[in-house]
Amino acid sequence: MSDVTPCRVGPLRVGAGGRPFLIAGPCVIEGRDMALRHAERIRDVVVAAGFDLCFKSSYDKANRTSLASYRGPGLEAGLAVLAEVRREVGVPVLTDFHAATEAGPVAEVVDVLQVPAFLCRQTDLLVAAARTGKAVNVKKGQFLAPEAMASVVGKLADSGCRDVLLTERGTTFGYGNLVVDFRSLPILRALGHPVIFDATHSVQRPGALGDRTGGDRREAAVLARAAVAVGVDGLFMEVHEDPDRALSDGPNQIALETLPRLLADLARLWEAARR
Repeated sequence: MSDVTPCRVGPLRVGAGGRPFLIAGPCVIEGRDMALRHAERIRDVVVAAGFDLCFKSSYDKANRTSLASYRGPGLEAGLAVLAEVRREVGVPVLTDFHAATEAGPVAEVVDVLQVPAFLCRQTDLLVAAARTGKAVNVKKGQFLAPEAMASVVGKLADSGCRDVLLTERGTTFGYGNLVVDFRSLPILRALGHPVIFDATHSVQRPGALGDRTGGDRREAAVLARAAVAVGVDGLFMEVHEDPDRALSDGPNQIALETLPRLLADLARLWEAARR
């Protein structure tokens, strides 16, 4: 794997060859107590497994399939929750944003601004994120070749951003299906920034349930193990204590109770891959 410029995520340095890095949390903020409970439990599991953690949850899911679907608490209330998680649980936090005007308020709270895959080519969004001075995680669009992310990296660099993460989350294959081309991981990393593999969004079935997205969480562990074996700087997993009752992306979220065993497997693979 090629050398990269490490990315600062709060006190962590991703891509510096240290501990494995995990971005994890429930898809959407379902309430203050729920977010704090998940952050605490995930932190304890992740630390025990020898990983570094950045907690992830969304204040607004702006691309839900149906108008009737739950989107989240909104910008102000959601950022208040994330600020409390960061302060009380003591972990860096990440959230996605969907409009350039949101970048400033979001950057006041989080350690990493995430540009959604559907919006990864939106210049105004990339420039706004870069100008905050915070780390930026860009998810590769489901419609893009990995080489095409060079222009995304260029926009961020030209706008002053040096702390960049690039996330692979599968590629559209026909209608309603995603596949992962693991060749994309070293190609993305050759762009000079740490690469994250999103194990849970890669198993989505967009629109498969009619009014919402489907997926199969059982496949996420398989893909995560493969990505670690190929070589990545970190993993992204949405995790929920009761995925079947989650208000967003339930079918592909990892059940919290299964996380310790999965991370133990991944930690062994991580060490083997680096030998």
